Amino acid sequence: MRSFDLLSQTQTERLNKIPIKPTHKKPVITIIGENQYTELTDFIIPYGIINRAEIAEIFAIAPNKGRMDLFPALSIEITTSIADFDTLHPEGADIVIVPAIHNADNKTLIQWIQNQNKQGATIVGICDGVWTLAHAGLLKGKHTTGHWYSMPDLSKTFQDSIWTKNKRYIQNKNIITTAGVTASIPISLAIVESIAGFQKAKTIAKDLGVTDWDPTHNSEIFHFSWEDYRTAAKNLTFIWNHETIGIPIYQGIDEISIALVADAYSRTYKSKAKIVTNPNQTVFTKSGIQFISEINNLDQSQMTLSKEISKSQKPIDQLKDALNEIEIRYGSQTLRFVTTQLEYPM
Repeated sequence: MRSFDLLSQTQTERLNKIPIKPTHKKPVITIIGENQYTELTDFIIPYGIINRAEIAEIFAIAPNKGRMDLFPALSIEITTSIADFDTLHPEGADIVIVPAIHNADNKTLIQWIQNQNKQGATIVGICDGVWTLAHAGLLKGKHTTGHWYSMPDLSKTFQDSIWTKNKRYIQNKNIITTAGVTASIPISLAIVESIAGFQKAKTIAKDLGVTDWDPTHNSEIFHFSWEDYRTAAKNLTFIWNHETIGIPIYQGIDEISIALVADAYSRTYKSKAKIVTNPNQTVFTKSGIQFISEINNLDQSQMTLSKEISKSQKPIDQLKDALNEIEIRYGSQTLRFVTTQLEYPM
């Protein structure tokens, strides 16, 4: 199996300075999802990267407090609702990050995003989060991008936007859009750089195992062949050998590693990741996220495989290991199916 590299850094084309409200001592950033099905890495990775950079006041929010179900796997607790945030910051956020959500035309989210845009926020659509931005009318006449699989439908549905391939992310004044799933890493680092400079972004990138975050990308290499569809159908059909991948978590665990590993394993159509804890213990990740326990750590019978998240290994290296394990366990065709969904270059 080949080694992986995220993208090719030129250090020339990243983001223009994102404006911050003069009344804010630190930038105010929100990641907003819906309680029913928000994409796992789209939501967790920007929060984790920006939080550990310690450059902003950051909020993970949803219409309601409580459980947020993520896809393709896992759930978290949301402690700040839209109403809570509006009470804390009636002047609005500086940056609003919108991940892919199941109901892309969610009226509550759209109205809130439109209002934030009117108050001067920069709106960032990650992966299929661009559908929500498009439904909100924020992409009219703008150069924009999206997940390779969605681009044909996006360009047909929203013909008043200029849909652009071969970019990890595109900034058009106060609107930013990105390519598929793993583009959440370079755009988050680009946001850090816009706020705090290249050296800060470089330091965070090194901690992640990333060497580059510019928008250089070749989306033309991603497509589903007949063999990919056959692999998906076969993996789905043989339900008797579907596997549960348990991820034991501990205090201070890296949520970015959890998200990358769980997302990869849960896209095989043969396996799904679940969080393993002592149900009597509340566990918070490095950035303070609380994943909801799905398997009691005293009952190993509920999982096929235990996938440990190392304290010493960088998130990108843990993703590489997971992909190698997927190839060994399920075959090279399933590996290709997973990386194509993730829009992760091999």
